Amino acid sequence: MIDTQQADWMSFMQGDMLVYAAGIGMVMVVLLVWHALSGSEVTEKRLKSVMQRRDDLRSELKAQSTRREGLLQKDFFKQLAATLKNTPWLYSDNLRKNLARAGLRNKEAVGLFAMTKIGLPIILFILALFLTAGLGIAEKKPLIKLLMMLGLPIVAFVVPDTWLKNAIQKREDVLRKSLPDAFDLLVICAEAGLGLDAALDRVAREMTQSTPVLAEEIGITAVELGFLPDRRVALMGFAERVQLPSVRALVNTLTQSERYGTPLAQALRVLSSELREERMMKAEEKAAKLPATLTVPMILFILPTLFIVLLGPAIIRVFDLNH
Repeated sequence: MIDTQQADWMSFMQGDMLVYAAGIGMVMVVLLVWHALSGSEVTEKRLKSVMQRRDDLRSELKAQSTRREGLLQKDFFKQLAATLKNTPWLYSDNLRKNLARAGLRNKEAVGLFAMTKIGLPIILFILALFLTAGLGIAEKKPLIKLLMMLGLPIVAFVVPDTWLKNAIQKREDVLRKSLPDAFDLLVICAEAGLGLDAALDRVAREMTQSTPVLAEEIGITAVELGFLPDRRVALMGFAERVQLPSVRALVNTLTQSERYGTPLAQALRVLSSELREERMMKAEEKAAKLPATLTVPMILFILPTLFIVLLGPAIIRVFDLNH
């Protein structure tokens, strides 16, 4: 009788778990759809990040002039980030730069990333413990039980780093595709007689609707050029945030133009033409690799179907004649 009650309770709990899992999946789908449909807020977010960077630079300059850094109040995430710097397995010097490359420039980004990296394995470990000890899943399979207890937290610990790398790669792909247009706009602004600061600000405003990611980076660079005492530091910051060869070439060109007084429009025109030629060469390279890339799908999917269509009627007739 007790075994029957336990079996009924187990089946009831498993059924509830399925219902809860389906509900969580439905909520995630709704959130993803809402996030996909909220594309109209992208421009406001990018402009807000540029304004935030301007406010940060103003506050830093004000703090340096008044020498009251010790009196400034530190919020929870700043204290958490300062504490995490003493844990090299969790915090690295490049973490803040990588978060900025992924578009996460908030002051709370480092703390939230660290909390996710710590909290997600703990949550999954508790979930695995509940599934194995509470519901008795994989009770007679100790290997699967061990994999659930150890594998899920390890995977959860690696997931934030993998997500960050993918976010950086996707963002840099978007930037790489839109850089030639930005270079052309810079050439037009330079030939119109605008200075570097005004040209970058105008390009950032013109590209806000088409490419908000690049507009955000160029806008931040324009703000830093106006606030930082060393203009070379602002340009090198652009190269650190967007680690692409074309951006580094642009930064070197702008630095040399600022230092030696070379014509900016001519240098940008040559750099823009080289970048377009490079993009065309990459497109031709991908087109040349296309036949080799399609070989395996053709062998696995297209040729068997073709053989079935061509030889199928003949095989059916042979079977009919034999019978």
